[in-house]
Amino acid sequence: MNTMLSRISKITVSLFLLASLSVHAQSGNDALYQSLGGKTGISTFVNSFITIVLEDARINKAFKDTDTERLASLLTEQFCELSGGPCKYSGRDMYEAHKDMQVTNAHFNALAEDLQIAMEKHDVPSSVQNKLIARLAPMQRPIVTK
Repeated sequence: MNTMLSRISKITVSLFLLASLSVHAQSGNDALYQSLGGKTGISTFVNSFITIVLEDARINKAFKDTDTERLASLLTEQFCELSGGPCKYSGRDMYEAHKDMQVTNAHFNALAEDLQIAMEKHDVPSSVQNKLIARLAPMQRPIVTK
């Protein structure tokens, strides 16, 4: 009987520890999201980002017929989700969205620079910027087609 209680106690302690670790991991999953100022902070720098992109002669031609309000909404969703926030990105996958745009590495890099400028404008610390950029970097492969 003592052996049985001992096993149950060990299992209970193990489950408690696993549950504690899981809660801790989940609460840490949104650290980047929180560091970006939540959805409001993300939306704020995304709006600046769109303005900067539209003024950037290197890439603005690609956005001339774009619904910028919808783009801002989709980017906010995407950055929110990627940073661990509660949002769900509702747009097309990156390949489908960009396959006919003939995006080059230079275009992609210009866009990334513009994003960093927008985040700097809103005092997002460089370490936080780098974390978001690192999560966005894998998108280069499906976006760059030329």
